[in-house]
Formats: sequence, C-alpha cells, structure tokens
Amino acid sequence: MGRASARMSWRAVMTALLAAGFVVGPVAAPAVADGSIRGDQWHLDAMHASEMWKVSQGQGVTVAVIDGGFKLDHPDLIGQFLPGKDFSGSPGGVGTYGNEHGTKMVGLIAGTGKANGGKGAYGLAPGVRILPLKINTGSVGTVVSTDFLDQVGQAVDYAIDQGAKVVSISQGINAATAFPGDVAKLNRILAAARSKGVLVFAAVGNEAQSGNPVDYPGALPNAVGVGAIDRNGTVTDESEHGPQVALVAPGVDTIAACTTPSGYCTGHGTSDATALASASAALVWSVHKEWSANQVLRVLINTAGRPNGGTVRTDDAGWGAVRPRIALTDPGDPGPADVSPLPADMASPSAVPSASASASSVPSPVESPTGGAAAPTSQPKAESSSGSGGSGLPIVAAVVAGLVLVVGVVFAVVRRRKSAVSPVPPQQPVGSVPPPPSYQPPVPPEDNPYAR
Repeated sequence: MGRASARMSWRAVMTALLAAGFVVGPVAAPAVADGSIRGDQWHLDAMHASEMWKVSQGQGVTVAVIDGGFKLDHPDLIGQFLPGKDFSGSPGGVGTYGNEHGTKMVGLIAGTGKANGGKGAYGLAPGVRILPLKINTGSVGTVVSTDFLDQVGQAVDYAIDQGAKVVSISQGINAATAFPGDVAKLNRILAAARSKGVLVFAAVGNEAQSGNPVDYPGALPNAVGVGAIDRNGTVTDESEHGPQVALVAPGVDTIAACTTPSGYCTGHGTSDATALASASAALVWSVHKEWSANQVLRVLINTAGRPNGGTVRTDDAGWGAVRPRIALTDPGDPGPADVSPLPADMASPSAVPSASASASSVPSPVESPTGGAAAPTSQPKAESSSGSGGSGLPIVAAVVAGLVLVVGVVFAVVRRRKSAVSPVPPQQPVGSVPPPPSYQPPVPPEDNPYAR
C-alpha cells in the first residue's frame, strides 16, 4: 500500500536526522580466545547451565533472532542456523553484517562451544535452532531506517509462519521518533503472534540515565520487555525501567561468539539480557512441548528471582530474574493455557506503557501455590507516549524540530565496551556437552536471585 506524500516528506526528514545507533545493546569489545571461553562465561555459572543441560538444551525449539545480520559460518554457530530472510533492503542477505551485534545475540542463545578444539563459547540453549532475520539496525556508517518498526513487523510475521516458538528482538527505537501508524501496525502483529502461541522478547533499552525514554518494540504490550542485572543480581544503572519491564537477566560482562578477529566479544546491555531470557523460554518449552506460550511465560515469571527477596513486581526488575533451572526442576502449576500473564491486548498504540508510569499503577502479584508470586492476568493501561504527528510537519519546520530532537531524544547512542576479556583457565567442553562435573562455579551472594 502506498504512503501519503505528507508522510513521505516526514520520513525523508527523519531518515536524514536519524543517523546511526539506536541499537539497544552495546557494540562489544573482542574477548581473548587463547583459553577456554566457557570458563569465563559467568552468567552460565550463575544460571546453573551445567545442571540445566542435563534436563534440556532447547532441542526441538526454533528461536527467531531479529537483528542486523549474522556470521553464519562462525565455528560455534555452524549447524545452528535455519534458512533465514533479509528484510533490510540492503545487499548481501542475512549473512552480511555491519557489526557483531546480531552474531553475539545468537551466540548467547545457541553457541555450541565447538570452536578452537572445543574451547569456544556456549549459548544458554545450545540445542535450539536459530531463524536469522535481518533488518536495518542503523549500523555504523549507515542511516537508521524510518521503516524500522515495519521491518520488525515483517520479520515477526515471517517467524510465525516458519514455526518459531520464540522471537528475540535485541533492538529498539525511541518511541518519540516512531511513526504512529507503524506502531499500531506492529502492535497488531505482536498481538497476532501472542494469539498464535509465540513468545516475543524485546529489550527495554539502555538509557535509564539519559532520560529513561520509552523504546519500541520493548514497551509494546504484546512484547515481553527485558531488563539487565549484574553479577550480584542488581539491576544495572543503564537498564531502563517502567511498567514495560517484565523480567530481567544477566547483562554485564557477557561473553559470546561474534565477528571480531578473535571470534568472541564481551559486552553489556539489555540486548544480552533479552537473548538470555529468550533462551530460557526455549529451555522450558523444549521439555514441556504441550504448554502454551502463556504457560511457559507464566512459569518463567512465577519462578523468577524476586528483587531483594520481595514478592511483588517492581518497575526496575519486573517480576524478577529469569531462572530456567527452577522453571525446569520446580515449575509449579503453569496455569490456564489461554490466559496471558501479561497485560491484555490493547485496542490502540495510544495505550502502550509509558516509562514515566509509577510502580503503583501495576497491581501486586498474588501468592502462587508454589510459593512464588504469580503474575497478574491484566494491568491498567498507562498514558500514551508522545510520538510524531500523523499528518507530518512542513519540511522546513521538521528539519528545525528534528535538529533539536537529535540533541534531546532521537538518538539512543550505542554504548561501546572498551575492555577486553582476560585469558581464562582452560576448560575442556566438547561439542554441545556441558562442562565436566568437576567444574565448580563460584557461589553467588545469598541475595543474588541465582543463589538458589
């Protein structure tokens, strides 16, 4: 369907203004690969991956990853990819990339550790298959596409058609720059995904200390918004907060396969956390194939490690840190298959959550039979976020307003992690087999959600 000329003018202005860098996760620095990378993947130890892998590695589950391109021949990822599709409009297909971001997200989910003679990096769910879907993410040297949300929507639609159970989106765009029509369209697509039994996880963003703006699609009501925590189970300073946060996962010093010369990156951000939350859902779904998306998500919520040992949802940590080990060993009652633990579908994007909404607007979960806090089945609709006008601005005024917007809110600047990972003591994982039983990970502090 063609677009109105006023909208085309607005898009032209926005395309000129939105130059690079709304990726929610950071561009990561290379990790040293002369020892076993697995030995330095602290998040796998904290999440008790070795124990979980005895029960599930995610076999039989397809995870669609929507990002800016992928290194399909990385030794840790060979055999993990299904045929994907490119929605970016750029040449080269899904196997081309402007940075390492997409490859790292896949590595966090599905890395097999096969590189370097079995000394590579593992994903949390090495048994899954990845459906790679490329969009224009505004990589270095390119212009952010004003059709970003439209490309995300096309990719989600495709993932549904291809039978993906989980969709992982470690990307986002400032809601203030999003065209309302695209928001409405994507909201309908995400609602359709939810109705068809697909879980869509999306990063909430890394700008908590820069105005805490609302990011889409992470703040849309049919996406599972994911924030980040550190090694101590504390929400990171950069992780955005608000009613859109459903869960948190490790998002500091994460190491995974990527496209740097060493083949590995270390980084931080809600991007990484989103990949790990997506992998967690795949681990549970692999064992409980009969469960609906609602039941898988409800169990992840009910077994999450509550912030500070509490029993209620908070705007910084949502319902808590995903703990797939608990979800696998003591899932409790998954609840009704046809009732979502997230807010009910909303009639229009004007009702999407706002990052300024207070924690008091979200009802406290009730105690579940398993002793954890059960997720509510609905919550109040928050005030709408400001966005671009539907009719478009006059071209000159738009340029002036846009220049101000660039300074204030347009750019979600990509944060780069400069430090490299130090060499690690050699461990010898082989193929997708977990580390040997003799490997003893450090014990997290007692207030860490992964301490038990």
